[in-house]
Amino acid sequence: MAESQGPRLNNSTERRALNGVLLAVAGSICFSGKAIIVKLSYRYGVDTITLLMYRMLFAMPLFLAASWWAGRGKPDLTARQWFLLAGLGFSGYYLASFLDFLGLQYVSAGLERLILYMNPTIVLAASMLLFNARVQRMQWLALAVSYAGVLLVFVHDLTFSGSHVALGSVLVFCSAISYSLYLLFAGEAVKQLGALRVTGVASSLACVMCIAQFFALRPISAIAVPTPVLWLAALNATLCTFVPVLLVAMSLERVSSAVAAQVGMVGPMSTIILGVLLLNEPFNAWMVAGTVLVLAGVWMLQRWRAFRSQ
Repeated sequence: MAESQGPRLNNSTERRALNGVLLAVAGSICFSGKAIIVKLSYRYGVDTITLLMYRMLFAMPLFLAASWWAGRGKPDLTARQWFLLAGLGFSGYYLASFLDFLGLQYVSAGLERLILYMNPTIVLAASMLLFNARVQRMQWLALAVSYAGVLLVFVHDLTFSGSHVALGSVLVFCSAISYSLYLLFAGEAVKQLGALRVTGVASSLACVMCIAQFFALRPISAIAVPTPVLWLAALNATLCTFVPVLLVAMSLERVSSAVAAQVGMVGPMSTIILGVLLLNEPFNAWMVAGTVLVLAGVWMLQRWRAFRSQ
């Protein structure tokens, strides 16, 4: 009897792992579509502050529901936890999103995704600067390979698209730094409250910040936008903002974070493909070479972490 249960258990484990990988792939692809939707929205003449406000306005009920669901039957948040989550929401979801949206006015969706995908390397650099973490030779090599890839695509875009690419790249890179700070300091809150509750509350607070920013800096008349912008904002808020959070959370229940990170490599590729198909962005040897280098550098960094954890 015991012998007959062995294959069933193995099949169940393999099926669970496969489901986790598929969820991670779906989450990465959904999240990577954000840049495409933002650039499509800019074609209607809407500004960054208004566009970000609508995205967060549509996403806010979903994040409030997620925070309520994750907090059922658990103690209320303390003042210190509220303060920490507000800081995380500001850095990881408000400021990072605002800078990213600004940068997308000037750079291609493909370059934006490659810069954001370097988050692991930025977290490593920040750990070295803030916490005096020691960086090994393999990690330095991974950093060099990743940044060489971005530099390759950046120089190509700069040559053909003009100096505004530099401004956009700086804005997107600052967005990546802001989100990396969120990753660095979210660990304590996640251990105490759980990933879904932290994401739900921090994102809800970021939504309030984005909506308040609009009403502080724009007249009420600016709320009137073309109907396609509303549909794109709703799609961005659901399919490219809230849904990926759930998919990745469900994936991490089935596979390790290292596996999920490896699978996340499909994100930059899907953004580049969608950019070519929907935005008529160029796809040439420079983009291919840069993408390969960025993915290779992040892959090396993840493999090194997996090796060290064994």
